[in-house]
Amino acid sequence: MKITILFISLFFILSCSQKKVKKENDTSTIRSTVDLAKLPDISWFPSRMHAFIWRNWESVSEERMAKVLQTTPRNIRKIGLSMGLPASEKPGKIFMQRGYISLIRRNWHLISYKQLLVLLGVTSEQLDETLRDDDFLAHKVGGMKPVCNDLEYTEPDTKTEQRCAEIKKIVEDNFGDQLKQPGEKRFEFIAKLSVVDKTLKPAKSSDDKIRFVYSYFAPFGDPLLHPELDPFPEGLLQRLQQQGVNGVWLHVTLHQLTASKIFPELGEGHETRLKNLRELAKRTQKYGIKIYLYMNEPRAMPPSFFKGREELKGVEERGLYSMCTSVPLVQQWLKESLKNIFSEIPELGGVFTISGSENLTNCWSHQNGGKCPRCSKRNPEEVIAEVNKIIADGVWEGNPKAKVIVWDWGWPDGSAWGKNKWAANIIKLLPENVYHMSVSEWSKPVHRGGVETTVGEYSISVVGPGPRAERLWKLAKKRNLKTIAKIQVNNTWELSAIPYLPVMNLIGQHIKNLQNQDVDGLMLSWSLGGYPSPNMELTKYLQDDPKLTVAQALQKVAKKRYGEKATPEVLAAWEMFSSAFTEFPYGLNIYFPPLQLGASNPFFNSPTGLKSTMLGFPFDDLSGWCGAYSPNALQNQFAKLAEKWERGLPHFKRAVELAETEKQKANAIEDYRFAKTAWNHFQSMANQIQFILLRDKILSGELNDEETKTATHSIKTIINNEIQLAKQMYKISKADSRIGFEASNHYYYFPLDFVEKVVNCEYVNAIN
Repeated sequence: MKITILFISLFFILSCSQKKVKKENDTSTIRSTVDLAKLPDISWFPSRMHAFIWRNWESVSEERMAKVLQTTPRNIRKIGLSMGLPASEKPGKIFMQRGYISLIRRNWHLISYKQLLVLLGVTSEQLDETLRDDDFLAHKVGGMKPVCNDLEYTEPDTKTEQRCAEIKKIVEDNFGDQLKQPGEKRFEFIAKLSVVDKTLKPAKSSDDKIRFVYSYFAPFGDPLLHPELDPFPEGLLQRLQQQGVNGVWLHVTLHQLTASKIFPELGEGHETRLKNLRELAKRTQKYGIKIYLYMNEPRAMPPSFFKGREELKGVEERGLYSMCTSVPLVQQWLKESLKNIFSEIPELGGVFTISGSENLTNCWSHQNGGKCPRCSKRNPEEVIAEVNKIIADGVWEGNPKAKVIVWDWGWPDGSAWGKNKWAANIIKLLPENVYHMSVSEWSKPVHRGGVETTVGEYSISVVGPGPRAERLWKLAKKRNLKTIAKIQVNNTWELSAIPYLPVMNLIGQHIKNLQNQDVDGLMLSWSLGGYPSPNMELTKYLQDDPKLTVAQALQKVAKKRYGEKATPEVLAAWEMFSSAFTEFPYGLNIYFPPLQLGASNPFFNSPTGLKSTMLGFPFDDLSGWCGAYSPNALQNQFAKLAEKWERGLPHFKRAVELAETEKQKANAIEDYRFAKTAWNHFQSMANQIQFILLRDKILSGELNDEETKTATHSIKTIINNEIQLAKQMYKISKADSRIGFEASNHYYYFPLDFVEKVVNCEYVNAIN
């Protein structure tokens, strides 16, 4: 869930033609975060065409690129090879099926809207739907598609050929024949996670304590229409079962999953979705794992839905209207739809509800119910509790054994989500037998780098629980409701480019702290963080045996995963990583810096003037990154984090050497790789901030000659350090297809992005 953009509805990408862009931008109430007259600098390439070919080399076939540029595959190949790129391989359909977000993002500023459709092989309606519905994708790319002229193939002239030769030499000098060496293909981790290990015995599972996660790689749009994009293959289920997971959650939209005579136009394709969901639920059940449906309902609808049904209209946001849940017909549809689903598929575990999310649902979901003629006359707490009761009644009429988890995300309580204090009264009005869920660490005070903040997002660096969850769980317990802690045991937006952060001491302490709260279950991940991991194994040990200390559980995980000889070194590394991570500058605008891109984010010689976007384009928007921190304080904090983290790396490297069995050595190698990647990202953050600060000082004209000379020398040092980080990350990411991937954002980077960064650095270095 995205706290930073609370109550901002998804806005539509301009769909029909580039001619409409200016008109729509003039009338939009949402500021485009892209200057339509300006595109990001890519002057280290000979042309925009060269950038397009480079950035799609690993993910799009020569034939598809040629179709976009209206030329031949031979010409595409010639340009790529002239820059030192290796012989291209056909990537297959997987990038169009599972990597389309990466393709949209990396081509957003390079080609026209029409050409983007050709590249993706979709219609404008399909692209608009993806941008609108796929986990805030429109917001991530800045909302407005920047105007790009159609990109055409142009025969290189002498100057262009000379620049291509220079790029090729940079590639060869820095990487030798590395680009020609085989690596792990992107998404290969899916095939590995799909294989069942026949040597493993089924683990015991229990429903006493719910532990549920999201799939590491499930599509976030409409996965039930495409069974080939299986979110839970048996190999993954087996691994999750081994680590104590007994539930998985799946993103669904109610009006896609069921049909009703009440609203007969809804539910197209529901038979296919229900069939696939039934088969999926039966398969997960074999591993003692139940499916929980994400229930963020009823979804707001366009004006056309309400023609002849004006009495159903609730509040309006950005052209969509809530289906007012104070209207009996809406209540009936909501209840009957859930009853139908849970009657048809009794294998389902239940639902978890979100009644205050970024999506507009009930009229009070965004605290604006005063604009509804019906809900304005009712207490907000009553409306929100009633929605949850209707959902629960429908689920239980379909299957009395199903569980209903009510999440208080977005409920204001005076300490979060605004001044209103609704949360306590909502809990008092909830139906019996539901679970109440809170994010454990929210509202916990943080003091780092001289900055005081409180937790308002998912965090591992801040160990929960916080005062909000403790207070609301206590109220729920008074009503004899069961409670669940929403936590992240693998990663967060603090860093999501690796499957799990090796900060085991922090994870262990959080789980241990929760034992004092006597919670009845754990939600272990949001869309990020669903990979089977030592972090999950640690959680299982501590939950299964509350008498274990954190130190005992850590030793147990380390010994099993890496062997007895390697254990002391691993424990030392974990302690250092955990200590370092408590320096994370919590309070920065966490979605907007290049945290996830690391060293793949380019340097710019001059300020771009472009605004960063959520998990999309950081550019050089330092002021947009800082949040509660000053630029210097932010740089110092990342430098401190990187320096302390680096101290743990030699210990983990020695653990690789000391691991005994082949499996233990493989575990140590991959976990060392993740630890090295985390350090690389933190160090690159420090570099990028310092580069911008020094660049802007020099450009200000306020420095004397000696100060300018010193600053220029420092910039060159930073650039050379960044080159080394990029070269390391090329090898690391090429070796492991999990590096840089996250389910709702796909790949933040591909290996060749780090080769481009070296070219970018050499270009910037030459100018300075």
